[in-house]
Amino acid sequence: MNERTEQREPMVRRESDHAVTMRDVAEDAGVSVKTVSNVVNNYQFVSARTRDKVMASIDKLGYTLNMTARNLRTGHTGIIGLAVPDLVMPYFAQLSSLVIGEAKKLGMRVIVEPTLYSREGELEALHGAQQAMLDGLIFSPLELGQDDVAELDVDYPLVLIGERIFTDTVDHVATENVEGAKRATKYLLQTGCRRLAVVGTHPGEQVGSAALRLQGYREALEEMGVPYDERLVVPSKMWHRDDGLHAMNMLLDSGVVPDGVVALNDMLASGVMHSIQLHGFRVPDDISVIGFDNSDDSQYLTPSLTTIAPGLEAVARLSVRVLRDRIDGVSPFGAPEGTSVFRKVSSTLVVRNSTRPIPDGGLRL
Repeated sequence: MNERTEQREPMVRRESDHAVTMRDVAEDAGVSVKTVSNVVNNYQFVSARTRDKVMASIDKLGYTLNMTARNLRTGHTGIIGLAVPDLVMPYFAQLSSLVIGEAKKLGMRVIVEPTLYSREGELEALHGAQQAMLDGLIFSPLELGQDDVAELDVDYPLVLIGERIFTDTVDHVATENVEGAKRATKYLLQTGCRRLAVVGTHPGEQVGSAALRLQGYREALEEMGVPYDERLVVPSKMWHRDDGLHAMNMLLDSGVVPDGVVALNDMLASGVMHSIQLHGFRVPDDISVIGFDNSDDSQYLTPSLTTIAPGLEAVARLSVRVLRDRIDGVSPFGAPEGTSVFRKVSSTLVVRNSTRPIPDGGLRL
């Protein structure tokens, strides 16, 4: 990750009109993309045996360098990429705006690429020909998972954000999902809630925001001595307003009425509150609601939403800083040569009107 090679994915054509990429060569030779990059850029610390194997695959596939891309790499473009699932979700829209602002401070421009909740879109963001135009990429995956770590083996500076993949081979900026959800759950319990629902879980998920936030919810219940009740765990495939509405409708229509809800993001919380009100209950008098993300519009809901602020400003600042250091050939935060960096951003509780106050004498986090 510390190496800075001198060209990106080239564009050439086979007889079939298929673009032969560095990735094709790597797969044929049985080596990493980075190794192929080292060979074509005459990096001296490559064994003769490996170099011969890569060169044989280059000859076999008809791979040639795109000199335009090479020249762009040599001088840098001053452009970085940001790959996020979409720009409709307030979390990603806000993150994109913050990254653009941080990059501008450092004299860089940002191309935002929505991957549209698609595995193919995420792979294209990592390995597509557009990488020739970028100095580096900030990547927030949702469809790729822990089994896809090898896909992060690229020949350009890459910073991973989010909680879908954890690896020590790539620089990573994460948020406090477990701790944030735990803080939210404990706060509701301290206000007197005891039948506490959680909305937005992903059954079977082991790694990712939903799994980590559910873990925080369960840890808080255990520490506060409140039994875990599977009936109060409400799944939702997506995290939009409609999903929160449908999930809460399903819970209330089943006859299970909680006195508090931990929604795994603010858009879910918005739908949850709408469902509660449609069923004739009041927020927070009958059912308190807390969200996660502190999205820009959460304070304008009725009532305004208590939520967890994940520190997006710090996520943007750190991810851009780390990427810029890698582009410049500098180890971020003085990390040892050849090692990646991992930073977790602190979260905070933002108390508004969708939750009841903690009774006098109660503990506050």
